[in-house]
Order: sequence, then C-alpha cells, then structure tokens
Amino acid sequence: MSEWRRNALRIAMPWLAIAVLLLLWEAACIVFDLPEILLPRPSKVFAVFFARFDILLLFCWQTLWTSLIGFLIAIAGGLLLGLAIGASPFVYSGLYPLLIAFNAVPKVALVPILMIWVGVGALPAVVTAFVISFFPIVVNVATGLATIEPEMRDVLRSLGASRTEILTKVGIPRAMPYLFASLKVAITLAFIGSVISETVGGNRGIGFLMLSAGARNDAPTTFAGLFAIAIMGVLMYALCALVEKRMTRWAFRGEIVS
Repeated sequence: MSEWRRNALRIAMPWLAIAVLLLLWEAACIVFDLPEILLPRPSKVFAVFFARFDILLLFCWQTLWTSLIGFLIAIAGGLLLGLAIGASPFVYSGLYPLLIAFNAVPKVALVPILMIWVGVGALPAVVTAFVISFFPIVVNVATGLATIEPEMRDVLRSLGASRTEILTKVGIPRAMPYLFASLKVAITLAFIGSVISETVGGNRGIGFLMLSAGARNDAPTTFAGLFAIAIMGVLMYALCALVEKRMTRWAFRGEIVS
C-alpha cells in the first residue's frame, strides 16, 4: 500500500467506524422493532438534531463556555500545584493523599453542596468542571517532573545549575508531554462535570435540555443532546491534540503526530 493510500485510510478509519456503528444501530432498531422511546433510530435522531439545531446550539453554547472556563482554571491551578508537588517531596507527601481522597469523592455528590453555596446557574457547572478536570493535570505534571533521573540532577548540580534552573530548563520541558496528555483527558472530563451539574441542578445547558426532553419521553431530543456533547468533546480533544502536536513534536517519534 502506498504512503498516500495509507494516510487516506488512516484519516477515513474514524468516519468508517462511526458509519458502521450507526448502520448497525439503525438495523437493530428495524430488525427488533424497538420503540422510539426506548432507542430511537439514528436517522430520527439526526432529523431532530437538524430540525432543532438552533435550540441545541443555544444550550450547547452554555455548556461549552462553562466547561472551558472550568477547564482553564483547572489548567492554571493544576500546573501550579503539580509543579509544587513534583518539585518538593514535602509538598508531595503532604498534599498527595488529600488529592487522592478528594478525587475519590463522586463529583455528582458535590453539586447539591455547590448549589447551596453559590446557587443555581452557571457557577456550579464551572466549579464542577474545574473539580473533575483538576486532578489528572496535577498528577501528570507531577509525574513529568518526577521523571528527571537522579543522575541527571547530580550532573546538573555539579555543573553549577541551581534548583530553579533544573526545574525550568529540564523539569518543565520533561513535563510538557505529560501535561498535554492530561489535557486531552481533562477537557472531556470538564464536559462531563458541566453536564452533571446541569442535570442535577441547572436551569440552562445541554444537560438541562436532555433532562427536560427525558421528562417528556422525547428520546430523539435526548439522544440529539448526547450527539451534541460527543461532537463538542471530540472537537475540544482535537484542539488539544493539535496544540500538543505543535508544542511537543520533539517528544514523539514515528507517524503518530507526524
């Protein structure tokens, strides 16, 4: 197979997989005569998606900006705390168990508390998106800093490098691939956090729209909301992957990011 065909097939594979999945879904609905309220056909979902595109777009915008604000706050906080944990064994031993314990708490349980503290609206969604996407960034940045070999630290110290210089000139570049790997996970988690908040106690957003549609037994609109969340998640993931490709090309080999 030529290189051109190989690249074309690699680009087409995700679309082919989606098409096969949708065809199997459509066929299963027809063969088993599934009621629409249980599992609507993809053709019906797409029809509703385009017929109510303006409404979906309005609610998606609410979910998008709350997710992005929570995600950006998580990047800032995660970077600072990750650098502190990775650079200092005392901060690591003091805070890491607390982070693990906090991450073990189901985030859906926090939403009612957030509603008591800050009320109903966009703010609980922003905070939930931040809380759920914060942990992977901290862990990956700290792990990236921990990959500096002790021998390299000793060599750099013998050459006169200070602790700050080792951190900024070796540690942070080492942590960049780990940071971008965590961002691709965290952005999808941020969407999950926003949608959880909207379904539990929101008054806007795609989660609230899906909850309202579910209460009316409007399964096609509910599934159209799921499609919209999936599309936003894939687009944001692709954006993070594009930034990763430009910022950390040096860290990869082969054709994955070529």
